[in-house]
Amino acid sequence: MDDNDLNQFADEKSRMAASMDVGRSHKSLNQAVVDALREAIFRGDFKPGDRLTEIKLAEMFNVSRNPIREALRVLNAEGIVEINPRKGARVPLLSLDEIEEIIELRAELEGMSARFAARRCTGEMRATLRSLLADGDVADETCDTERLIELNRRFHDLIAEAGKNRFLATFMRSLHERTLWLFESSTDERVSDTWKEHRAILEAVIGEDAELSSVLAARHVKEVGKTISRNMASESGSATA
Repeated sequence: MDDNDLNQFADEKSRMAASMDVGRSHKSLNQAVVDALREAIFRGDFKPGDRLTEIKLAEMFNVSRNPIREALRVLNAEGIVEINPRKGARVPLLSLDEIEEIIELRAELEGMSARFAARRCTGEMRATLRSLLADGDVADETCDTERLIELNRRFHDLIAEAGKNRFLATFMRSLHERTLWLFESSTDERVSDTWKEHRAILEAVIGEDAELSSVLAARHVKEVGKTISRNMASESGSATA
């Protein structure tokens, strides 16, 4: 995202005023800006390599440059933003190797989460998962992409809840947030495939087949990873062509 892109994004701030006008937050101003910028990066509003200029961010968040400067400093310490004295701040770039490592980790954790869910799923939770299955099938059959994306996201929350491991659920939630932009990049082109893969996992969990649930969940993440890696490689090739 160059300065022109940031200008265009800033022009859209009226559309996002309710969520972006952190000057009206009940938090301290600095913390509100930190949280809002972190969320925007996790959400994918800024992609790896995008420049983060103080003046444009100040306009976007409707604050002065001082809290923006402090937010960039805090997020730099968290590893979410990188600051170069000569080039300024930007969202860090990820190499294909780093992306593959993220996929590898998520595959293992999603497999563990699904295994726990199959072992610990209560009757009430099974009813909830069956309801999710029915809603997802309707959305898939009617090609309701927006609804299907929503249900695919809900799938992860319910599997984590069914697994009843608070520490794993918390870590998974943090990892999902930090890599949301990465996995969302493949959503549009394989939303129906994602649902079908989620559906198979749900059926295994409902059937209390822990090992099958784990295998299917890990395989699903790896399939998504193939799409992500292919897209990243294609973008890299286009950029150097």
